Amino acid sequence: MDPEYEKRLLRQQNGQVTPIGSPVGGSPVSSPSKDKYGDRFIPSRAGAVWHINFNMAPDANKVQSPSITRKAKEPSDNNKDSLAYNCLLKNELLGASIEDLKDQQPDDRRILVPKESKNMFQYRVKKRAVDNSDSSPYSLSPVGNKSQKLLRSPRKTIRKISKIPFKVLDAPELQDDFYLNLVDWSSQNVLSVGLGTCVYLWSACTSQVTRLCDLSVDVDSVTSVSWAERGNFVAVGTHKGYVQIWDVAANKKVSTLEGHSARVGALAWNADMLSSGSRDRLILQRDIRTPPVITERRLTGHRQEVCGLKWSPDHQHLASGGNDNKLFVWNMNSTTPVQTYTDHLAAVKAIAWSPHQHGLLASGGGTADRSIRFWNTLTGQPLQSVDTGSQVCNLAWSKHANELVSTHGYSQNQILVWKYPSLVQIAKLTGHSYRVLYLAVSPDGEAIVTGAGDETLRFWNVFSKTRSTKESKSVLNLFTRIR
Repeated sequence: MDPEYEKRLLRQQNGQVTPIGSPVGGSPVSSPSKDKYGDRFIPSRAGAVWHINFNMAPDANKVQSPSITRKAKEPSDNNKDSLAYNCLLKNELLGASIEDLKDQQPDDRRILVPKESKNMFQYRVKKRAVDNSDSSPYSLSPVGNKSQKLLRSPRKTIRKISKIPFKVLDAPELQDDFYLNLVDWSSQNVLSVGLGTCVYLWSACTSQVTRLCDLSVDVDSVTSVSWAERGNFVAVGTHKGYVQIWDVAANKKVSTLEGHSARVGALAWNADMLSSGSRDRLILQRDIRTPPVITERRLTGHRQEVCGLKWSPDHQHLASGGNDNKLFVWNMNSTTPVQTYTDHLAAVKAIAWSPHQHGLLASGGGTADRSIRFWNTLTGQPLQSVDTGSQVCNLAWSKHANELVSTHGYSQNQILVWKYPSLVQIAKLTGHSYRVLYLAVSPDGEAIVTGAGDETLRFWNVFSKTRSTKESKSVLNLFTRIR
């Protein structure tokens, strides 16, 4: 017998008649409303590991496992579109309430955790509260408010690197020699190129080409060129071991420096101090303002030809690479290297100091090595390395972002742009049919020029533009007003 019916019978026998429709004990006379379910028995599967009953753990509350997370590649337009579409589906079908794409990563690997209070096998559908309704009954949009905010959320702009050079110049007689440095770009936006026995200047502003010098009179040839920091002098290394200093504005030779007994393939300026590396295994440092005999410093350490020279941004250390597979770091006082790195397996020509991190040095090895290595010269410890798959000819850092570009020879002849410190490959540029032996960066830091034995110079836009820095409006800033 029904318990409620039994209670009513007992009340009638005791003289307590309950009118129809009045509540008794907070319950109506009629049978109380119960949750009506189907006649099927559905077992609980909450303990089963089903992917559909799991959510992605948010970064703020859950710690990611290092073995599960992986570094994602740079997102493309297609990945961004698919990410937005996936978030839109989650909003409409699963009620994810995603309003912004900034924290969403397309290739992120996260730990899966079960939903706290969600039973997907529940038969009765819960009614959504009116206050929490995602869409207005008067809205003409086919998606809810959360999805509309998602579609209106700003997306991060992706920098596109053109894989086609914006300019190509002919460079007849540009030598296909790994140990030479025949291209350099000045701070005055003038490109110097050594072609055979001559040095030519190309103005990036006017596209005018002028011939600076011709060494055929001396039966000599150009083996290296390097601009001074101010862009007023250019140093020219020759096959006979001379270093000529030319005043570009006056178009005349200022001086000729002797001291090397073989070709000079590497040059590096440090203010008015010029360092030169030669096949005679010596590095000479001379001040061009004084007679070379007085200020000459001879740095000995390499056992084969010196093919790479670069001064650090703070002008305190000189890095040199040689055909003996050695990378040396010198200071301003000692004539012997203060640091020696021997991890490379081939000639070290590609050298570049980071302008963003003090003491960070990058170097690249030749055909038998094919790797780019990074060094902490403050502690003398190696940091990272990456196998590029081909001969590393040049390295250059971006002036505005933590990126660097590398040019390569055997066997792929490509140009690669890297993100540091993740060492993710941002772009791969091809076009040269010979080894890309020469590299220079424009003074604004946005473009590069590459040269190869195919006798062409190609200009590429690879680096991001200068970040705009907002000037301070404070009256204490002396540089914001003229008194």
